Amino acid sequence: MNPREAEKPKSFIVGGADIAAPPLQPALYLVATPIGNLSDITLRALETLSGADVLACEDTRVTRILLQRYGIRRRMTAYHEHNEAEATPRLIAAIEEGKSVALASDAGTPLVSDPGFRLVQAAQEKGLRVVPVPGPSAVLTALTASGLPTDSFLFAGFLPTKSKQRENRLEALIAVPATLVFFESPRRLAASLGAMESVLGQRQAVVARELTKAFEEVRRGTLDALAAHYAEAGAPKGEVVICVAPPGEAGPADSQETDRLLLALAAEMPAAKAAGEVARMTGGRKSELYQRLLDLKEGRGGD
Repeated sequence: MNPREAEKPKSFIVGGADIAAPPLQPALYLVATPIGNLSDITLRALETLSGADVLACEDTRVTRILLQRYGIRRRMTAYHEHNEAEATPRLIAAIEEGKSVALASDAGTPLVSDPGFRLVQAAQEKGLRVVPVPGPSAVLTALTASGLPTDSFLFAGFLPTKSKQRENRLEALIAVPATLVFFESPRRLAASLGAMESVLGQRQAVVARELTKAFEEVRRGTLDALAAHYAEAGAPKGEVVICVAPPGEAGPADSQETDRLLLALAAEMPAAKAAGEVARMTGGRKSELYQRLLDLKEGRGGD
């Protein structure tokens, strides 16, 4: 008898009902898991976590809590940034042997500021199937609750920890005509908000933390007001997501922010086009912005 056929049927429990997990085809399955509230798991994710031949996760202790909630008893293997190099070939070999491999991060969607890129790349290079099992995402949860524009956004991950590198990264984002979304450590929150205000200018922003949990907070305000709040209150608890409004979304454009936009865009395109882009972002008049850019280039910007 095939050893796999002799195994105990794979299942999970929802609302007291024991549900059988259907067999999975050989592939790499990327399973999104709850970012806080364990009820946010999808049925397809439970089927995959229960039914996969191999379950790889960032931290087995964290994933075990989720599995226990839904009556899933199984072995797990660790897959994180410190063992990616050695673990990736083993997981790829398992798929090539005809097994299904599921990858789950601690919370949210795998690969979004979490390990897994190397594994997906290796699977694609071998011609193996990669199957996304979508679900919770801290990026989208914060964005939709922020009240900031959602038609265009840029996820910028974690900012560098060193101040100069952080400043350089933010300068590269000044002219992006989209809501910016960042992850941040609670202990660096106030400093990062202050750096954002200094580089990006005065913009509306949102700090979202403990999303979907009991003490969820979505705090709105200008960057300087938020920086002042967290500098006084101290480092908050929980995972933090920062959303920052696009240029010109904070009401009448700040003159220094407008100047930064003009110069940043002028470094990449003709002056007239740069003025037109800034006019679109801020609602200003293209002719006035064009003249302002000429003044800045000629060193007459300090009027």
